[in-house]
Amino acid sequence: MSGGAERRVLVAMSGGVDSSAAVILLLEQGYDCVGATMRLYDGDEAQKSEKGCCSLADVEDARRAAYALGIGHYVFNYTEDFARDVMERFVCAYARGETPNPCIDCNRYLKFGRLLQRAEELDCGKIATGHYASVRFDAGSGRYLLRRGRDRAKDQSYVLWPLRQFALSRTVLPLGELTKAEVRALAEAHGLKNAWKKESQDICFVPDGDYGTFIERYTGKTYPAGDFLDADGNVLGRHRGVIRYTLGQRKGLGLALPAPLYVREIDPAANTVTLAPNDALFSKTLVARDVNLIAAERLTGPVRVEAKVRYRQQEQKATAEQIGEDALRVTFDEPQRAVTKGQSVVLYDGETVVGGGIISEAG
Repeated sequence: MSGGAERRVLVAMSGGVDSSAAVILLLEQGYDCVGATMRLYDGDEAQKSEKGCCSLADVEDARRAAYALGIGHYVFNYTEDFARDVMERFVCAYARGETPNPCIDCNRYLKFGRLLQRAEELDCGKIATGHYASVRFDAGSGRYLLRRGRDRAKDQSYVLWPLRQFALSRTVLPLGELTKAEVRALAEAHGLKNAWKKESQDICFVPDGDYGTFIERYTGKTYPAGDFLDADGNVLGRHRGVIRYTLGQRKGLGLALPAPLYVREIDPAANTVTLAPNDALFSKTLVARDVNLIAAERLTGPVRVEAKVRYRQQEQKATAEQIGEDALRVTFDEPQRAVTKGQSVVLYDGETVVGGGIISEAG
């Protein structure tokens, strides 16, 4: 890597306003920017959807923004990597009765994995994205820290918890101190056509939100109907395949019940889905595995934190304790509803991400 590489940044450009605004800020800070758009998924539905991402129109939007800002632009085909590291994991998790977050895997393996490798090939010392979060070096601990975005409504630190020290040391997140409104105004001031582009809202490879149909089409398998059970094991009716349900779900059960019931347990081995009243869905503790700690190498004892078990959840007071090299136990001050296997728990100390992991147990 050449001596000038530290000021040369490979910017992940999705075609949206956030990554385009990131380029503007980096150029203003004196960085030499190169745009990179990752082709991840070629499905027909993704191309037609206005709510997902990864469409050919998004690639063209990224190319136009790069041209308008006077930087070079590459398109890299990572469809095979995406299928293996994101879609396959998504499908397998649902088959285990879990509810995964594919955006986290995409960040871990693609945006901050393959793209970092590509940056080195292009003599770029850094990569940048349009995530609403920031990275800072803490001289006291000698560690790179991940911090929440100032715009709490847009903060994306939750989906970045898997980033390890090497990735953080090579990452610039320019939008951490901006609000969404400020980002759009910045893009508009620079004449970018995507300044007011709608945000992607759905999983790119399931833009219609029908996970069950996607999984059956992807695997070529049919997931058979089975029994809905109550907490005592009584049969309440028939479900349409375990892949079509997630913990806490009430809508779409297709049952006429005298009182509201929610999905409490999914058992793929027995092919059953257990339903229960809302008050049976709360858990005081969880165990997380596949753990990545950012603020410290390990937790040496119980630590007071704030924790989130889903992206849109308000942080909750809790105590976290390391119970193995790759496992944490989190005990909440107040029981939490629908703590779901396959989702991520992310721990915070004020504005700083302590770390996170994949929920494997709840009780």
